[in-house]
Amino acid sequence: MAVHQRITPCLWFDNEAEEAARFYVSVFRNARIGRISRYGKEGFEVHGRPEGSVMVVEFEIEGQSFTALNGGPQFKFNEAISFQVPCETQKEIDHYWDKLSAGGEIRQCGWLKDKFGVAWQIFPAALPDMMSDPDTAKAGRAMNAMLGMKKLDLATLRAAYDGT
Repeated sequence: MAVHQRITPCLWFDNEAEEAARFYVSVFRNARIGRISRYGKEGFEVHGRPEGSVMVVEFEIEGQSFTALNGGPQFKFNEAISFQVPCETQKEIDHYWDKLSAGGEIRQCGWLKDKFGVAWQIFPAALPDMMSDPDTAKAGRAMNAMLGMKKLDLATLRAAYDGT
């Protein structure tokens, strides 16, 4: 891929690297699949993967490069790392929430795990400003509203923040 960024997240899958990369590319508008590398017969005694099976898929979402690796069942995703998707509108929140949560797990406060176990935070882009407002009453109302939600509702958060 042509992008030359210094740090690229590598997502370790058992056997789902290509499926996951294609799924993520289908969810985001500005996304594409890059190179796909396959296991060869060399190193079989170490990797144990069939010759020709997918080893690594490079993909890009919104200018961010990722690598998806079929490395085996040894490691699982958890919420210790997640990907944040700030959204400008409720329609955008709904789109990413609905697509990414399908077949996964819905969590609290805009968090979800997708069908591959990867954690995402889908939230209004305005939320960090609300939460860090020097007016602690406004910030507190926004926090209390958010704590009662799974998928975040921008209008409800804004109303709570504004005190209406």
